[in-house]
Amino acid sequence: MVTKQAAELRALTEGRGNAFDPDCPTRVVLDRIGDKWTVLVIGALVDGPRRFTALRQHIGGVAPKVLTQTLRAMERDGLLTRTVYAQVPPRVDYALTDLGASLGGPIAVLTDWAELNVAKILAARDEFVAQEA
Repeated sequence: MVTKQAAELRALTEGRGNAFDPDCPTRVVLDRIGDKWTVLVIGALVDGPRRFTALRQHIGGVAPKVLTQTLRAMERDGLLTRTVYAQVPPRVDYALTDLGASLGGPIAVLTDWAELNVAKILAARDEFVAQEA
C-alpha cells in the first residue's frame, strides 16, 4: 500500500504536484501566476522582449518598484530572462523563457474571459451591494 506522502513525493518527482495539498509547493506557483502583475508582464512579453520603460508603459499603472519586484520574482522562478547589454547608457531587455512563454496561451484565455465578462462581474457586484443596503 502506498502512503499519501509517498504518492505525493512520487508525483513531485514525476513533475506534477497536488494544488489541493496545503503542503504542496504548487500553491507557491499558483500565487506567482495568480498575481495580476505577473499576468500582465507575461501578456506584454508574449510578442517579444521589451525594455523596462517600454514594459511599464505597455502595462500601465504599475509603480517602478512593484514592476522591479515582479520581474525579479519571475526571473527567480524561471519565467523570464534579464539581459544586460554593455553599452552607454546601459540597456536591459526582459524576455520570456520557454517556461514563461508556455503560460502565454492559458493567460490569453483568462484575459479574454475577463475582458468579455467584466461588465457582468461589475453588474453582479452592484447588485450584491444594493441587496446589502
